[in-house]
Amino acid sequence: MTTRKFVATINGRPRTVEVSERDGHYRVTVGEETFDVDLRTPMSGLASLLVGGESHVADVAPAEGGTLVDLDGATYLIDVEEYARHVIRTRAGAGGGAAGQTIKAPLPGKITHVAVAVGDHVERGDTVIVIEAMKMENEFKAAAAGTVTEIRVRPGQPVNAGDVLVLIGG
Repeated sequence: MTTRKFVATINGRPRTVEVSERDGHYRVTVGEETFDVDLRTPMSGLASLLVGGESHVADVAPAEGGTLVDLDGATYLIDVEEYARHVIRTRAGAGGGAAGQTIKAPLPGKITHVAVAVGDHVERGDTVIVIEAMKMENEFKAAAAGTVTEIRVRPGQPVNAGDVLVLIGG
């Protein structure tokens, strides 16, 4: 049995999800609830689900910011990312707010893109830097609005866990 952990952001609310698969059958744990799911995809954009003995049909379509899922008349915007990537992305910077933000490398990697320059004003959620680590590109975003005061890295540069990458003043 293969088990994978994800963070699914559903209509803006993140939820940790564990999925175990065996022979096309899935055990899905969301928070404290566990569901046995049989999934079939008879055609692109359509999924047939058997969850706890109840049949459901989901219409699935790509959308900006994730995937739109229409299930039993309700529509959900869902964005799913690997749990490790979510942790790296959300815990990379230490601090934010009026005192500013220091973005540090959460683990060893290589800088692939610096999206800002010293003196740039950034808003909360703006991409600041991209690091390739564990064969994934991880975007690091500003935790609060501010001005970039220092950039200590350049594209192509290797970094170690804890290295200070960018400073943003509040």
